[in-house]
Amino acid sequence: MNEILFFVKEAPEGGYTARALGESIFTEADDLDDLHQQVRDVVHCHFYEGKAPEIIRWHFVREEVMMV
Repeated sequence: MNEILFFVKEAPEGGYTARALGESIFTEADDLDDLHQQVRDVVHCHFYEGKAPEIIRWHFVREEVMMV
């Protein structure tokens, strides 16, 4: 695996959450700097040594509600 994709959302209670597509990886943090470190850590913990992807790609998801 060359890369892994994370969907990043703002958490309703504050901070951010990140969930990997196709893997059972989830983490959260208070700010984006901490989230970067958390994602790196969980990716390295999730995969066997030497099997972690080389690229971590982020896709920011923003939910909005609009009244009609």
